[in-house]
Amino acid sequence: MSDALYRNPRLLLMLLLGPPLLWFAVIYMGSLLALLWQGFYSFDDFTMSVKPVLTFDNYARIFAEANRDIIVRTLAMALAVTLASAVIAFPVAYYMAVHAGKRMKAFFYIGVMLPMWASYIVKAYSWTVILAKGGIVYWVVSKAGLLPLLEAFLQTPYVGGSTLSTSHFGRFLVFTYLWLPFMILPIQAAIERIPHNLTQASQDLGADMATTFRHVILPLAFPGIVAGSIFTFSLTLGDYIIPTLFGPSGLFIGNFVYVQQGAAGNIPLAAAFTVVPIVLIAVYLAFAKRLGAFDAL
Repeated sequence: MSDALYRNPRLLLMLLLGPPLLWFAVIYMGSLLALLWQGFYSFDDFTMSVKPVLTFDNYARIFAEANRDIIVRTLAMALAVTLASAVIAFPVAYYMAVHAGKRMKAFFYIGVMLPMWASYIVKAYSWTVILAKGGIVYWVVSKAGLLPLLEAFLQTPYVGGSTLSTSHFGRFLVFTYLWLPFMILPIQAAIERIPHNLTQASQDLGADMATTFRHVILPLAFPGIVAGSIFTFSLTLGDYIIPTLFGPSGLFIGNFVYVQQGAAGNIPLAAAFTVVPIVLIAVYLAFAKRLGAFDAL
């Protein structure tokens, strides 16, 4: 058998890749297509039952004004979290890749990855205590005499709310905290792959640090930023727990699908609405691929 496999490398490749590809095609793609197919079913609002009568109404309802608001709200939060994560992550990743020694780099690796070992639910609920009216953030702000400034900030439209935990800004903070490690590590790996002689050549040609960063380091590290943004964008786009625990009223895509499938029992509309994140992420992945993000993963 080993001789036959050696003489037929394609047969060996088929035996190695066949089972996982079959699993992917049947279990993942099959269930996904079955879900999307249920989006064409009808839902009787009176009897709360699903009927196998094909219709395009569920997909047409995606473009209703209320549902467009849900999509825009989710997309805006995903983009804001991605941008903030990149801004915060880049200095940390740059220090890890360029300036940190072996021990300090190990310390940073542990510091970045340690929160990922904790339960997602535990971290989310811990932030409800941190951002609550009597939490540590309010205590620090009040001791610093900045409570009136915080309350004025929370009155800002599309940003604030009655408290930090019920504001868009509080929701944004929790999202950024949770997904930040997924941005730091790809950027750090991309910066480490930049040849050191390129920065030396830039400095030898008379460029200062700002010019070297803008024209050498940032363009070469940008695929790592885009690679990290794939995680922060997609994870924010599909999350439904954080929007439930934090922020003002207003559904996100994940909440809408959960409510329609669970509370309302309208599985066809929930199935049809799952097309929205699939399309958004597919477009984002195509854009990221053109920017070389897959080479930095």
